[in-house]
Amino acid sequence: MEVVESIERIRERVLQLRAQGRRVGLVPTMGALHAGHLSLIEASRRECTATVATIFVNPAQFGPSEDFSRYPRTIDQDLAELRQAGADLVFVPRSEEIYPPGFSTFVEPSSVAAPWEGSCRPGHFRGVATVVLKLFQILPAHLGFFGQKDFQQALVIRRMVADLNLPIAIRVCPIVREADGLALSSRNRYLSQDDRHRATAISRGLRAARNRFLAGEARAELLRETVLSELRQSGITQPEYVAVADAETLAEVTEATAATVILVAARVGQTRLIDNLVLGDSNDA
Repeated sequence: MEVVESIERIRERVLQLRAQGRRVGLVPTMGALHAGHLSLIEASRRECTATVATIFVNPAQFGPSEDFSRYPRTIDQDLAELRQAGADLVFVPRSEEIYPPGFSTFVEPSSVAAPWEGSCRPGHFRGVATVVLKLFQILPAHLGFFGQKDFQQALVIRRMVADLNLPIAIRVCPIVREADGLALSSRNRYLSQDDRHRATAISRGLRAARNRFLAGEARAELLRETVLSELRQSGITQPEYVAVADAETLAEVTEATAATVILVAARVGQTRLIDNLVLGDSNDA
């Protein structure tokens, strides 16, 4: 596995792989890797003959009061895990490499970025879309792999790729969960033992809502209340949002279908967690 820090070198290496007829998969990350990230590497290796990962904590997607400075940075462990998982190249740029002095061009994301995370974290998706577009330009891969846990982010990226005619296909891979249902996240390491237990209410609420839907309940407000009830029982009384929405547009719905997604963002202790579940997706238990 080769670790590269410069844009010039990583672009050269990816173009070499393409010239050799290799099918290149790209897995962008911010490091602090867990099994969810490694599942993206595995997905890339199944579809591609070369896999490139990136590790870059993107300052442009953090707000002024968010956790950029304390976001976990575990580069040595991350590289060891990527090597074991079978990545071929890893791009680890410095911030000045991605955002050199005078940088002032940003991507304005589509309307799908406006609600939910977009409302709670103004400017977040502008930063995400900008850095992902830069990575797509720097590393001209055939496929890009992203996780469903960041459901809205994946929609923003898919829309950007379609709107800007980018020559890359996007794969969105299933959420990886702990045995008790908690969606894996780099931020889970912030949770105290008590908060870690309370956080499982999020996935329990999502599963309870899906079970209610499968039993015949389609009224969105009652499905939303099912999630809220589980959260309240664990002391999570003021979630940032519990949205019952169309899985393509993220517009709220009044009647749920199999193509409806329930999205949750909530603070458990001092840690902000997000999760989601598509009602017709039997793969996410």
